[in-house]
Formats: sequence, structure tokens, C-alpha cells
Amino acid sequence: MTQESLIERLMAENEEFRRLRGEHQSYERELAELLRTSPLSAEQQWRITELKKLKLMAKDRMEMIIRQARARVTA
Repeated sequence: MTQESLIERLMAENEEFRRLRGEHQSYERELAELLRTSPLSAEQQWRITELKKLKLMAKDRMEMIIRQARARVTA
């Protein structure tokens, strides 16, 4: 099973994966919007750092779900 087809299947079948992907995309949009701002306030700089951490946590969890799903498919 390809990575893309596995992600499609997870999007269809796994509520947590769908939620995480939506959150990751939302964080990315907010981050892109903030990065267009110049100069950044201290609060905006803090939010950028927070968004990067949140994106990474969501991505790490999605990767874990993908690895678990791949292990079930190959088992």
C-alpha cells in the first residue's frame, strides 16, 4: 500500500487522524498569515513558536498512526 493510499484510508476511517490533519493545516495557515506580518510583536513571535510546536506534535502523532496502520497492513 502506498503512503498516499494509506493516508486516504486513514482520512476515511480514523477520526483522530482526520482531526490531527485538520489541526495541522489550520496551524500552517495561521503561521503563514503571521509570517506575512512585519514587524512582529512579542506576542506574535510567541504564537509563531507555539504554532510550530503544535504543528510538530500533530505531525508526530499522525506519523505514529501511519506507522501503526502500516504495521497492521503488513502483519
